[in-house]
Amino acid sequence: MLSSFSYTSFAQGCNSSLLPSWKDGKSKTAIVDFVKQATNKESDKFVAVEDRIAVFDNDGTLWSEKPYYFQLVFAFDQIKAMATDHPEWKTQEPFKFVLEDDLKSVFAGGEKSLLEIVKATHSGMTVEEYQKAVGQWLQAAKDKRFNKAYTALTYKPMKEMLAYLQDNDFKTYIVSGGGVDFMRVWAPQAYNIPQEQIIGSALKYKYSYNDGKPTVVKLGEILTIDDKAGKVENIQHIIGKKPILAVGNSDGDQAMMQWATSQPHSMAMIVHHTDEAREWKYDRKSDVGHLDSALDEANKRDNWHLIDMKNEWCEIY
Repeated sequence: MLSSFSYTSFAQGCNSSLLPSWKDGKSKTAIVDFVKQATNKESDKFVAVEDRIAVFDNDGTLWSEKPYYFQLVFAFDQIKAMATDHPEWKTQEPFKFVLEDDLKSVFAGGEKSLLEIVKATHSGMTVEEYQKAVGQWLQAAKDKRFNKAYTALTYKPMKEMLAYLQDNDFKTYIVSGGGVDFMRVWAPQAYNIPQEQIIGSALKYKYSYNDGKPTVVKLGEILTIDDKAGKVENIQHIIGKKPILAVGNSDGDQAMMQWATSQPHSMAMIVHHTDEAREWKYDRKSDVGHLDSALDEANKRDNWHLIDMKNEWCEIY
């Protein structure tokens, strides 16, 4: 299917020096107009530099998330790598399902099963040990459909948008349901966003000082789930300011977008996955990146914009 796809129609309107991977259209116009007004001191929509806060979801917004979240791919691979030290996993659910590549049964166990897998692969080690394992995995692992490294599946148009905002003195944050320590390994280089501006889900930490050596160990207990209302709560707790721009792709981002646009001169955008040939096509019926109520709200709000991936992006990756 990929080889037979024609890119001719996508070449039209893709020659601009500004946001070159975006076709001329509603979304590109909305971004440019928003930034111009926010940075124009003569405009009644001018926003002081210190208040130019933009928050972005990651999975499905800045990189792909199908057929399931890439962090879960890492967790499944880690279960297999750790299996020799855990012979009990051969008969213990949900680990036996991972070892048997029975992902249908893994996901049938729901959030409880996935949490067990995440705890087993993301805790009991120092932050440095964990992040070293993530880095090594990212260097070797490849997405099965595209045969590319997962870090090569970041969206070129969104990276251009981030750079455009950063060039205009916006402070950009990632506010994602993904693990914060997982994202901090690779996202700073991918998006030019420093580690301290990455907010995500996290396990609890424990600090120890033994024989003059300080360590921070990841525990198997939840500290925060950065999703839905949790995103707003973490924005308030960590950033301390209401963003003027929020960008997501699912109902998990809806609260964050509502929070950002509950003030004048604000905007929300939703990456709508409409391109089954170049990426994936999904929204209301998808388990991953479920977009339903936020889609309805976007169709009713003037300052919420749907980004049509198929018709508005010249390139995906």
